[in-house]
Amino acid sequence: MPKDPLAKVAVSALEDIKAHDITVLDVRKLTSIADTLVIATADSNRQVKALAHHVRDKLKEAGASIIGVEGEESSEWVLVDAGDIIVHVMQPAVRAYYNLEELWSARPARRTKAAKAA
Repeated sequence: MPKDPLAKVAVSALEDIKAHDITVLDVRKLTSIADTLVIATADSNRQVKALAHHVRDKLKEAGASIIGVEGEESSEWVLVDAGDIIVHVMQPAVRAYYNLEELWSARPARRTKAAKAA
């Protein structure tokens, strides 16, 4: 379970509606846009939308300010921005394609020979 109280609220809200593959990333050393990213998978558009609404409501109840919610139209990937915490709820194909865990990992990217030569 994450240490950040808002991340705990978000994870609990995701678990309430059966999200799976929930990942919590501490990104404080990587960016100033947020402290924590929470990424979860849902099985359908309806579940993505329900999870995002539930997370938004629970974060509000916990005192977080919701800056915005994006992606509800298609509901393949909905982002809930609560300032220091950003929650991504995605369908499996979208999550696999964008692979946010790798994008936001603290490991440095591997450089190609062309990049080393430049």
